[in-house]
Amino acid sequence: MKKIQMVDLQGQYQHIKETVNTSIEEVLNSSAYINGPLVHEFQSDLEKYLGIKHVIPCANGTDALQIAMMGLGLEQGDEVITADFTFAATVEVIGLLKLTPVLVDVDPETYNIDIQALRRAITPKTKAIVPVHLFGQVANMEAVMEIAREHNLFVIEDNAQAIGANYTFKDGTKKKAGTIGNVGTTSFFPSKNLGCYGDGGAIFTNDDELAHRIRGIVNHGMYTRYYHDVVGVNSRLDSIQAGVLKAKLPFLDSYCNARRTAARFYNNAFSNNSNIITPTTKSNATNSCKEICAICDCHVFHQYTLQITNGKRDDLHKHLLDKGIPNAIYYPVALHSQKAYADSRYNESDFPVTNNLVKTVISLPMHTELDQEQLNFITKTILDFVN
Repeated sequence: MKKIQMVDLQGQYQHIKETVNTSIEEVLNSSAYINGPLVHEFQSDLEKYLGIKHVIPCANGTDALQIAMMGLGLEQGDEVITADFTFAATVEVIGLLKLTPVLVDVDPETYNIDIQALRRAITPKTKAIVPVHLFGQVANMEAVMEIAREHNLFVIEDNAQAIGANYTFKDGTKKKAGTIGNVGTTSFFPSKNLGCYGDGGAIFTNDDELAHRIRGIVNHGMYTRYYHDVVGVNSRLDSIQAGVLKAKLPFLDSYCNARRTAARFYNNAFSNNSNIITPTTKSNATNSCKEICAICDCHVFHQYTLQITNGKRDDLHKHLLDKGIPNAIYYPVALHSQKAYADSRYNESDFPVTNNLVKTVISLPMHTELDQEQLNFITKTILDFVN
């Protein structure tokens, strides 16, 4: 059996090596390393894939979130509501801009923002909601958008983990994750479903005026060279990374389907074990999917995350490492418990789901190159230990 990787980027590269190398050579031959033709070509390709008017590439996913908030004109002291159970970048940018983060608990099935907790958190100072499409599953966007319209709030989708996923509304219409709110953001970190070979990110919107502001912000506030119309930052996707992404974008749907295939195997293997809770997928706000398949496109499984309910999560983590099976705990500490984001406003009783998840979740190898032998070994090793 070949060595198991948490993410097998080398194996994936071998299948697309010629296409990727051609793109990189094109950049090297042109020497157009910043804002070169491939950046604009990738931007256009991604706009068509997402079905959105404007994609603005930037340097990374964290910048994308910050720039989106800057573009919306949020001001110091404005409250921004987001989920407590996510990576710190989501709340980090809120703090950097001197906005006020408001953390709320998550749904026990999807781990995305809890709608009732969101409603309770709204105050006259609330200006924006940041739903996080965690682990590759789209949050309950129909409900989020209804709340936003009711209270005149901005919605910024943190789509760093769910590019390629679809959300199905109650009327049957579908939209790509990241294209539903006022603005969406994503990361092209190498391990993402659509990842480059360095850092990269992008911002999505259908709002022409907002797109114009954001294009200035990403480039030092300039629309004309050396004329600075707005306060900006230096955050550009370089041409080599754009070339890699342009080469990989046509494969994104097949990559997501390969992850779903692995997730379906995991789910079936663990389905009858009372000590394991497998991921729940929801095609929309109300319908839980009984089968994970290519048709069920609400979840792209950036991570495959179990809950271990018998108190042996940490022991399993160590056991798997001893057996040569990489795994990770996303996330071991809730944001409201982090030193950087602790706040007297928070009560532990407000976060029962998150406080349970940090003790029980464990993420297994998940990528496009997993083979049957590896999957059999991973699942047998877990079942033998947990039973």
